[in-house]
Amino acid sequence: MKKHGKKRIVVALGGNALGNTLPEQMKAVKITARSIVDLIEDGNEVVITHGNGPQVGMINNAMAALSREDPDQPNTPLSVCVAMSQAYIGYDLQNAMREELKNRGLEIPVTTMITQVRVDALDPAFAHPNKPIGHFMTKEQAEHAAKEYGYIMAEDAGRGYRRMVASPKPCEIVEIEAIRTLVGAGDVVIACGGGGIPVALNGNHLKGQSAVIDKDFVSAKLAKDLDADFLIILTAVEKVTLHFGQPDETPLDELNEEEARKYIAAGEFAPGSMLPKIEAALDFAVSKPGRRALITLLEKAKDGIEGKTGTVITA
Repeated sequence: MKKHGKKRIVVALGGNALGNTLPEQMKAVKITARSIVDLIEDGNEVVITHGNGPQVGMINNAMAALSREDPDQPNTPLSVCVAMSQAYIGYDLQNAMREELKNRGLEIPVTTMITQVRVDALDPAFAHPNKPIGHFMTKEQAEHAAKEYGYIMAEDAGRGYRRMVASPKPCEIVEIEAIRTLVGAGDVVIACGGGGIPVALNGNHLKGQSAVIDKDFVSAKLAKDLDADFLIILTAVEKVTLHFGQPDETPLDELNEEEARKYIAAGEFAPGSMLPKIEAALDFAVSKPGRRALITLLEKAKDGIEGKTGTVITA
């Protein structure tokens, strides 16, 4: 139950809010915490989700190396790697949040929920892996990884090659009732990290799946399930733009459903980059009157909520 007069906001952190290595992450989360606590200090209820693309790839590679060195060490499933990434990102993030809250005299508990997200085992995404994870590689390194480990490799946004894994759509957040209870009690909750641990239902058993769910889609689902007022998707640009990277690049202050669908059909937004953010924001915004989504930079989140910057997506 939302507290009267408070806005409930789900904040989806992009990779730039976490860094790519452990030392980078420990520095990045301190900056991230300051921006999020600004929203809390203004009286909002905040729930945090985050990506894990570089981190889950790093864990997966480390576990694979261990298996190669020790024949008795079985390979670690990708779903377990996602769980590991949730725990260690959540550990750094909740500690940074706790410290920043205390520095401002706010005694608010911060909790990381290890979250499973049910997917459909027959989702066609399993036949078409398109979600990049891990670090960027040269073409030669990518060819070696494909040959040595059987990875599916692809060029990613002109920055190099990355491993591609399946990215099924989220069907159900398994721990949603526990998340609701914590949020209702006033906790700041970090949930659905890395899109959630992908699981499929087999009787009463939840079986891990070799996939990484898109964190923006699961953030939209979480925001709907929690009856949030706002979904903020934080990324590396201040505003969504048309003709990105071109001389006639045009930033957008607002985007309604009709316009968004027109631009999507025209191929304005890059798959695997801005497209899922637009689709997730739209999914949330049209789900109930009054809901809005915002896409902007981490450090501009507060200004975006106040309507000063960012791109607002509405129905």
